[in-house]
Amino acid sequence: MGDLGRKIIPVEKTADPIISQIGWHTLAHIFLAAPTELSCKTENVTNPCSKDCDEKEFDTSIFKSTIITEWDLTCDHKFLASLSQSIVMMGIMFGSMFFGMISDRFGRRPAFLGCCYMQLISGLIVSLSPYYWFYVVFRFLTAFATGGTMCTSFVLIMEIIGPKRRELVAILYQIPFNLGHASLPLFSYFIRTWRWFHFSITIFSAVFIIYICLVPESPRWLYTQGRLDESVKILEKIAKRNRAPTDTIRAEMDTAFKALAAKTPTKKGTMIDLFRTPYLRLKTICMVIDWIVVCMVYYGTSQYISKLGGDIFVNNAIGAALGVPGTLLCIVMTKYLGRRITMMITNAISGVALLALVFLIYSDMTIQVVCAVIGLFGASITFPNAYLWGGEIFPTVVRSNGLGLCSMFGRVGGLLAPFICDLSHFKPWITPLVFGAVSIIAVIGTIFLPETRGMPLPETLEDGETFGRKKEA
Repeated sequence: MGDLGRKIIPVEKTADPIISQIGWHTLAHIFLAAPTELSCKTENVTNPCSKDCDEKEFDTSIFKSTIITEWDLTCDHKFLASLSQSIVMMGIMFGSMFFGMISDRFGRRPAFLGCCYMQLISGLIVSLSPYYWFYVVFRFLTAFATGGTMCTSFVLIMEIIGPKRRELVAILYQIPFNLGHASLPLFSYFIRTWRWFHFSITIFSAVFIIYICLVPESPRWLYTQGRLDESVKILEKIAKRNRAPTDTIRAEMDTAFKALAAKTPTKKGTMIDLFRTPYLRLKTICMVIDWIVVCMVYYGTSQYISKLGGDIFVNNAIGAALGVPGTLLCIVMTKYLGRRITMMITNAISGVALLALVFLIYSDMTIQVVCAVIGLFGASITFPNAYLWGGEIFPTVVRSNGLGLCSMFGRVGGLLAPFICDLSHFKPWITPLVFGAVSIIAVIGTIFLPETRGMPLPETLEDGETFGRKKEA
């Protein structure tokens, strides 16, 4: 099962709207809970959070309604807006884990279709939420499904794609997410009420209904399950589409499967094995730090930009749109500079820009936005590199465990991001200081990780311990 050629293209196109919707549902909070000015209409009372304020009024000149205006998430209840986004990140984390297990047990296709339909149904229900906790529960379920689409679509593409294109597609996979993020300001500009805004980004999921006819099962998964007839049938369709011969497919698959069955099973590793030996433990910890930081800085800065002054639509559109060239630049940088140097440079870009913002926090608003956008641009290059490098640095026997651990802690970083953004209510410089400082910490941690570009990947736990160590003279 090598390079599957042009058959990849329709599969990727099928996944594009899925990945765009991942961006929509993950970052929709930017506009669902957009900053809204609150004032007190009670005579001689200026503080709307004062007990003496009997009549509050929201400024609806920009947004007619948000979840903040809908349920008065202000003053002592201000944290509830950020809590709802943290619960979304928690849903993505648990959804990735759950649907990952389902896809391993029952197949990529049913898991993929199941989370697509769940995302559609729960997303539509969110738009009808009568009260805050109902909204939170169904945003969690939507995010739970989003985490599943994120996991299963990536695995499905990687298993169908040919090895020659796998590295490139692993990075390009991020672009539909960037486009989804970049299109959110456009939706929000024309739809200023949160219910219709959420409905508009969800209703596109109706296209998922026809996916039952378009999305094939992974032939690689069928092969590992011993379901050769089904695997061969899919491969023959692919071969015919590519005008390749189909006569030898059955014989080659039978031979390969007999060889696989005769092989002594390799001992499976566990997550604990990542911490048994000192150098593999160090690499695991440093890679986990990179994932925590990139998720925290990317999601956090995306939300923080909306809290800065100026036009919320333009600021977010510029910051999000730079994600596309950032992802493309990642391809060039990882190819010619390697994973390690690229990770250090891009984290440094985010760190320097955000730390500069600490000292420029009272300067012209345009300068503040530029610093935040540069910080987000650095994180947009770091993100696809984290996926690529994380898939190469762990030995085969614990690679899934290693990536799963990194992804889980990454979501913890994303979960903390909204609350870090809220620290700007106490002192405006605290938020960029935290994001900038953790980016510099990630630069330091990356020093201890080995380069993997052009290197044979480690297979066993012994390989994982020795891989990247400097040879003694």
